[in-house]
Amino acid sequence: ELTGPALARAVLDAAMARRKSGGSGRRTRGRADLDGDPGDGSGEAGAGPATGRAGQPRRRPRGYSGPGPDPRDPQLLGAVLARMVKARGWQQPAAEATVFGAWERVVGADIAEHSRPIKLEDGELTVEAESTAWATQLRLLAGSLLRRIAAEVGHNVVRRLHVHGPTAPSWNRGPRRVRGRGPRDTYG
Repeated sequence: ELTGPALARAVLDAAMARRKSGGSGRRTRGRADLDGDPGDGSGEAGAGPATGRAGQPRRRPRGYSGPGPDPRDPQLLGAVLARMVKARGWQQPAAEATVFGAWERVVGADIAEHSRPIKLEDGELTVEAESTAWATQLRLLAGSLLRRIAAEVGHNVVRRLHVHGPTAPSWNRGPRRVRGRGPRDTYG
């Protein structure tokens, strides 16, 4: 009993012998079938032309694609990804990822320089501003920011904007932590 590479070699040799004898189960067509000629064109002895619906010969492109567009031509990566996103229903997650990945393009360079998106959950985008002044400014601009985001990534991706300022330092941890009320107005 053959196993491993010896089995693979035996199967390959059997397939090559079957192909040379013309007894393979699959048929390949030559140039005549591509042009629509009713001749044999299969390249194999005794094999007739393959027919599709309504008795018309099936055309299967082979070889070079020739001039003009052809489905066998190399495709642009963006076009292939767009088809895959649409086929798998990933439009919503892709739009949400665009908010984070292209934040500067979505809201503009000036706003992106002073803020960053933190999380997007149930249509609510949380944005952290670098200062409380910028947080106030972003709250005032929330309506226009939502319109810009909707124009860039689509409607109903971000329905609400939650803006907060920078987080304050925590006085609860550290090497010199003293139990009690903590620092108030007594720094000295």
